[in-house]
Amino acid sequence: MQKWRIDFRVWHWINAFVIMGLLGTVFLRKTFLSWRANSELLITKLSAINIDIAPEEAVKIAKAIRAPMWEWHILLGYALAILIVWRMILFFTQSGKENYKNFNEQTLHDKIVKIGYLGVYAIIVFMSITGLLMVFHEELGLLKETVEFLEEGHELAYNVILIFVPAHIIGVVAAELAKDKGIVSAMINGGEK
Repeated sequence: MQKWRIDFRVWHWINAFVIMGLLGTVFLRKTFLSWRANSELLITKLSAINIDIAPEEAVKIAKAIRAPMWEWHILLGYALAILIVWRMILFFTQSGKENYKNFNEQTLHDKIVKIGYLGVYAIIVFMSITGLLMVFHEELGLLKETVEFLEEGHELAYNVILIFVPAHIIGVVAAELAKDKGIVSAMINGGEK
């Protein structure tokens, strides 16, 4: 059983919370707080009480309703960027090195999992960089086309994370039930002493 230092465990659970929060804000954007759906709803409901509103105005109101949610998304994005730096520092600690120690002696499955995690970390770094560039696009003087390009890449990377999160949870549960009993408690209490 792998041993995890408290700094890594704290990072892991904060990171999980932040990523779930980021995914939640995107979920809200695409469902309950969709400006397209809500602007149409505003037009329909106001029309039912004999109030006419221009579609452009309905869009402005719908976007204003979801603005606080985007503030949370940006704050969580800053937290993710800080967590990335923290993880890079942790990589050079004993706990971080332990994860990739004796790599050549590990099973093919374990090697694939570890390489997959490095890929996910790379995608999260990409998402953080593109997110920060979008937030500070005016200060950086980025063109609208550049911001749109960044947004497309950011959303594409989001889809990878959207697949990774449930796959990670399923993989951890499967490992807990099979050969790696105690893997969850090890990420809570540090593992065997």
